[in-house]
Amino acid sequence: MLPSQEASKIYHDNYMRNSRAIGVLWAIFTICFAIVNVVVFIQPYWIGDSVKTPHIGHFGLFHYCVGSVQASSRDLTCVGSFSDFGSIPSGAFKAASVFVLLSMVLTLSCIACMALFFFCNTSTVYKTCAWMQLLCGVCLVLGCMIFPDGWDAEVIRDMCGEHSGKYSLGDCSVRWAYMLAIMGILDALILSFLAFVLGNRWLIKACRHPLLLHNKHLLERYSN
Repeated sequence: MLPSQEASKIYHDNYMRNSRAIGVLWAIFTICFAIVNVVVFIQPYWIGDSVKTPHIGHFGLFHYCVGSVQASSRDLTCVGSFSDFGSIPSGAFKAASVFVLLSMVLTLSCIACMALFFFCNTSTVYKTCAWMQLLCGVCLVLGCMIFPDGWDAEVIRDMCGEHSGKYSLGDCSVRWAYMLAIMGILDALILSFLAFVLGNRWLIKACRHPLLLHNKHLLERYSN
């Protein structure tokens, strides 16, 4: 093997090793993001009570728990189910639930698509996952933007006070699930960008496969 070809092979091997390592990290963080997505969808801790509210309670996308003003205990009455749309207190909450659900489905579908690495072109799989993660981020953005539009629901005003309304929480506060959803938007965009980069790296790799260099070497040897 000529020195230039040997150097090219070493570069190619390092290139492939780095790409695989980054790809493994991308897959791990994608799985972690899917777990986050499921958590923010099902947990009723998007907004909640504070020290100023007349009673305790917390709200999620479709499920919420509130206490009674007269009750001396901290018992909560929980209401709402995604399978029963009529139990969701606001149309905005319903729309936000649908968008976050779409985001969750896209993320889980992206994980399922990882099995295609064994059967399909690697670059194509990465780019397919990248588009899915980008759409996932868009759905999360829409869900997080629409959700505050439902803060004028009667059950929320009863707990958060008369100053609460659309995009105004009054005496209530934002809880960890809402903040986690906002962080998930950034995660989705970063993972999507990384998948696009990995897809392009594997496309470049396919154009510089060692077999091309080997065939060129054979042609040079037999032509002499």
